Amino acid sequence: MRISRRGLILGGSALLAGCSSATASTVELAAPLVMPEPVPAPLIEPTVLASADPAPLDPKGLVRKEVMDRAMAALDIHHRRIPQRDRMYLVDFKVHSSQPRLYEVDLLAGTVTALRTSHGRGSDPEHTGVPRTFSNTPESYMSSVGSYVTAGPNWGPQQGPNVLLDGLEYSNDKARERAIIVHGADYADPEFLEREGKLGRSYGCFSVAHADLPGLRERMGEGRLLFAFS
Repeated sequence: MRISRRGLILGGSALLAGCSSATASTVELAAPLVMPEPVPAPLIEPTVLASADPAPLDPKGLVRKEVMDRAMAALDIHHRRIPQRDRMYLVDFKVHSSQPRLYEVDLLAGTVTALRTSHGRGSDPEHTGVPRTFSNTPESYMSSVGSYVTAGPNWGPQQGPNVLLDGLEYSNDKARERAIIVHGADYADPEFLEREGKLGRSYGCFSVAHADLPGLRERMGEGRLLFAFS
């Protein structure tokens, strides 16, 4: 038999009364226990937190829309290989090498910073400043397009401090074999640009000005997207 909490209280009172009757001539029944009516809790309106609108991406329109859209799609496609989503890096090879075309996109603040970078000599044999052909073949000295993931800061005996890259697509999956990296180079420095009117050419690497490399190397780190497109 299931006994309610009220029944337990009343039953305890009756037992106490029975013990008293052994020595007392008169037995007084315990007064029935009156349970207070529950007081309803005051109604509290739920607090609705207004979600902040995300900052607009690239408010100055520095990046071609097609490049930005392709890069955002690449973040989803390669999400297992690209864990860091605070920043991404885009290279637009349709832009002349004299102009900034390596874009650092802050995905949280929406801001874009543009830097200069070189392309491979095999992609631009006439040195026009704009690459025309691309390849993933070793010793082609061409630039490769597609999605890369940064593999962390490194140091090499020839190029010094750099950032390692791993290619994520058939168009660039030999990046490690070809030693395609981000590094500083004299031919990407402002003095070379002022003298020649364009940057020099690499063997396929993303070469940048020596002054730009330290901060870029630290911010790129490991696990971020670098997307090259033409």
